[in-house]
Amino acid sequence: MALTAAQAAADKLADDIRILDIGDLLAITDYFVLVSARNDLMLKTVVENVEREIKERYGRGPKRREGTPATGWMILDYGDVVLHGFTTEQRDFYDLERLWSDAPVLPFVDAAIAEASGE
Repeated sequence: MALTAAQAAADKLADDIRILDIGDLLAITDYFVLVSARNDLMLKTVVENVEREIKERYGRGPKRREGTPATGWMILDYGDVVLHGFTTEQRDFYDLERLWSDAPVLPFVDAAIAEASGE
């Protein structure tokens, strides 16, 4: 599901997509998917697409949804996967990569880029 969320974000041109495996560090979830958007409208579009793709593929909606595009951050909490969507400025401010620097980063390659490069 984390990879599906990452790809759904990439499909709407999210930047700097990272999947952190925090299952061994935090008991309440397994993965954080971190994504950036250039502005609040794009953030809304990215998060809505992730929500739509997870619903279509897994039949699940988020247990909790926090933030708004106007705040520059939004969270979709699916229990085992939590999407953190930020505008670029808010991502720099919250710097979750630094806070969770002990977490392994799972590899993610945008399918459209992989296809274009023949991978």
